[in-house]
Amino acid sequence: MLPWLGDRFGNASSRHEYGRAARKAVDEARGQVAAAVKAHPTEVIFTGSGSEANNLFIKGAAAFLKPGLIAVSAIEHPCVREPARQLARNGWRCEEIAVDGEGRVDPVAFDRVLAEKPRLVSIMLANNETGVIQDVATLAKSVKAAGSWMHCDAVQALGKIDVDFRALGVHGLTLSAHKIQGPVGVGALIVDKRVELAPLVAGGGQERNVRSGTENVMAIVGFGAACDLIVRDREARSRQLAALQRRLEAGLVAMGARIFSAGAPRLVNTSFFAIPGVDGETLVGRLDRAGFAVASGSACSSVHPEPSHTLMSMGVDAALARAAVRVSLGAASTPQDVDGFLTALGECLASLRTMTAVTV
Repeated sequence: MLPWLGDRFGNASSRHEYGRAARKAVDEARGQVAAAVKAHPTEVIFTGSGSEANNLFIKGAAAFLKPGLIAVSAIEHPCVREPARQLARNGWRCEEIAVDGEGRVDPVAFDRVLAEKPRLVSIMLANNETGVIQDVATLAKSVKAAGSWMHCDAVQALGKIDVDFRALGVHGLTLSAHKIQGPVGVGALIVDKRVELAPLVAGGGQERNVRSGTENVMAIVGFGAACDLIVRDREARSRQLAALQRRLEAGLVAMGARIFSAGAPRLVNTSFFAIPGVDGETLVGRLDRAGFAVASGSACSSVHPEPSHTLMSMGVDAALARAAVRVSLGAASTPQDVDGFLTALGECLASLRTMTAVTV
């Protein structure tokens, strides 16, 4: 990325030498992102974030459809749920597809919603809190058979599992760079050319006239490079993270923790747990002071300290949901990191229980 922050600082839409160099870099990155999900470069639309990409597909596709039903799974990220609700305030009807106790789309609920002939359906590939992986390819076949457009938020899945745009069979797929150790502030929408999208941002006509604005060349280049790295290293990294996850969760269970969605296929980097009777936000604060950065749910919802919407949709008791803590392992995580975290967690719990005993 560094050259594009300095002497190669050019507008990719300009015709001069600096602009042509920037355009070439953007095109190369477009190919790298496409290759990571087995798409064609012309199907890649760069955006400023995964949230923007989700909004672009939902609102952009809806603009060319007669208002009807939009169905999203009950555990979608807010950047899918909220645009769906916005459509509901403008002549559409929004319905959430229920999930089971493990966080998987309930097949009965899915079939019931599909029988209502939704115009748009959005189901994420992997949940950002529990890590649960949905069988999107199978669901998409049914959605297509019903004559509906199918969108999938694959932000959390990219780099952890194989993400194949063709095999998934969806019309739109959302990605984000910072989930694969790329730069923040850049995402992408992979979109089937049969889908017409109205732009969220109108102007100069960049990105196939769908996303106007001067391209963030340095971030796009970083996104492409990150895609190359995750394709090359994914299998080895997944084996490493799976071993760390087993080590972590064995230690958590020994402390009396409940691991959410333990019975469903999950990403190997994500563990969402709760220790009954211990407030999650309090635990997050203490672990932060001990040097461990964890969360009590979705990072994007941390400004609203309500029980996790995902857990509540799974039927988890509100008190237990408030105890939830999410740990995300990364490429640089080590067994020593996991052991250190478990030690710090044990010390935090002992301190909190001592305080409770004194208070009582």
